[in-house]
Amino acid sequence: MPPRGPLLRRTLLLARAALPAPQRGPTASALAHARSDAPQSSPSHKALLVDAAGTLVSPSEPVAAVYGAFAAKHGVRLSEGEILSRFRGAFAKRKAVDAWSEPTLRYVGDGRAFWRRVVAQATGCDSEALFDEVYEHYESPEAWKVTPGAMAALRRLRSSGVKVVVVSNFDTRLRPLLMGMGLGEVLDEVVVSAEVGAEKPNPVIFETALEAAGVAPGEAVHVGDDRRNDLWGARDAGLEAWLWGEDVQSFEEVADKILGCGAP
Repeated sequence: MPPRGPLLRRTLLLARAALPAPQRGPTASALAHARSDAPQSSPSHKALLVDAAGTLVSPSEPVAAVYGAFAAKHGVRLSEGEILSRFRGAFAKRKAVDAWSEPTLRYVGDGRAFWRRVVAQATGCDSEALFDEVYEHYESPEAWKVTPGAMAALRRLRSSGVKVVVVSNFDTRLRPLLMGMGLGEVLDEVVVSAEVGAEKPNPVIFETALEAAGVAPGEAVHVGDDRRNDLWGARDAGLEAWLWGEDVQSFEEVADKILGCGAP
């Protein structure tokens, strides 16, 4: 007969005593220590190529407001909306031309010839004095601002061995401008279309940036705000590309994606 009453209870107690002690899981501190000692994954890319105006930096005041303020001193009475529309028209007309043809380069040298046409078309005033005032304004670092979070994110990337190279359609003012804004400490190189003689989406400017970073196309990602110049241009050159404001919303997100810190 099976054991009953006190005999059954005694049998169960003896059986439990014979079982091995349950294994406790690791403590929270042990887990944290294990995570800190675990090898970190390598960055997904060896280099980040990044656009300048509209991505890494932007004007500290609306362009139409600045143009309007200077133009008003020369008798121009256009609204900011009118100036903005005319300003955009100057660029749209230029972008409609074949970007792979050398004569279409907008920024030759210091870009004064191009910007003179833009200021005149945007304001309806071809005063040389007005042009000089606008041009000199945008030579100053105070006329620009660094995108919030960019400095910290680029420091993280460089400390992890990722090269950071600016790739920009701009004139020769860009390099001293970025240095004046304190960006020199987070950049490995600045590649400017006016110096290279080729503008995005021309693959030549991306190839120049890759050579400066010392990486192959498949080892770099480019981030910029222009779908044609930055997204399609970089992909045509064999790079991965993320559209600023759509594929990535901040430089912290850019760094997280490259360093593998994002959500799974």
